[in-house]
Amino acid sequence: MMRAWVLPMLLVLCGSVVSIGLILGGSPGTAAVLLLVFALLAGVNSPLFFPRPVSALEAQRRSAVDGRPIVFWRSGCQYCVRLRFRLGRSARQLHWVDIWRDPDGAATVRAANEGNETVPTLVVAGQPHVNPDPAWVREQIRPSR
Repeated sequence: MMRAWVLPMLLVLCGSVVSIGLILGGSPGTAAVLLLVFALLAGVNSPLFFPRPVSALEAQRRSAVDGRPIVFWRSGCQYCVRLRFRLGRSARQLHWVDIWRDPDGAATVRAANEGNETVPTLVVAGQPHVNPDPAWVREQIRPSR
């Protein structure tokens, strides 16, 4: 759980150090803008940016009932952030499993990716798809509405 917050904390820390240096150098406006940019980057790379994760077993149970895809992801993954950002509100219709919080989810991803924890891995109707195009994912969501 803690490693999911390492990158966001590092971004806030670096932004703070750079901002302090700029304030001491006489550029408080630039410091405020850079601190805001670092804070936004930290937010996007944090678990808070993603829908609330469920366990792999719960996601499989829910998917069997409603037919919605399952997304296996982890914090700090640029491809996961890209997928989440491009899906917008549609992301809430998927079942999200954080592989850093759920060992069963990590095992599922390794089984689908020849032992690698490559994310995002989307499971649609029992078939895994690694780093799918967000437009394709939106198409997979539409039938389940």
